[in-house]
Amino acid sequence: MARRCELTGKGVLTGNNVSHANNRSRRRFLPNVQEKSLHSDALGRSVRLKISVNALRTVEKKGGLDAFLLDAKDQQLSLRARRVKRAVAKVAAEPASA
Repeated sequence: MARRCELTGKGVLTGNNVSHANNRSRRRFLPNVQEKSLHSDALGRSVRLKISVNALRTVEKKGGLDAFLLDAKDQQLSLRARRVKRAVAKVAAEPASA
């Protein structure tokens, strides 16, 4: 199970534990990744994604999942998130053309 955020691409970082005697041993910094169900207004349904809590705060700030996805770059999104973004963009483009 990969510890990677599907919206921001945030993953595991590595570094050192440094003791008082300055001994160093390798450690991992794990992102706070949660499986959350986010509601898409454009699609009218919920989407389950593994996202970091930091990304959840950003989604709230931007005004919801749809606004976040339309503003996000495709390189940082996972395959599932890119599929949702494509569906949201398709729905958003329909009223403009009609």
